[in-house]
Amino acid sequence: MSENCFVRETASPELIANVVSFCSECYDPIEHTDTVFYDMKNYRYLCSRCKEELQERLNENCEIVEQDSSSLF
Repeated sequence: MSENCFVRETASPELIANVVSFCSECYDPIEHTDTVFYDMKNYRYLCSRCKEELQERLNENCEIVEQDSSSLF
């Protein structure tokens, strides 16, 4: 469903040198041959773990589904 929100890539030396050297969410370093995911909605690269966590909260339009709030408004 929300799988279309991400583009899967292998971290090549060129990608690491020119675009991404760490996850934009958790700031863990990206190593050569790691699988990274480009977040199409927020224009950033994520590691596998952060992509999975974010994907659980997205709907089919790549928007974060708000959890039930106990707010009056």
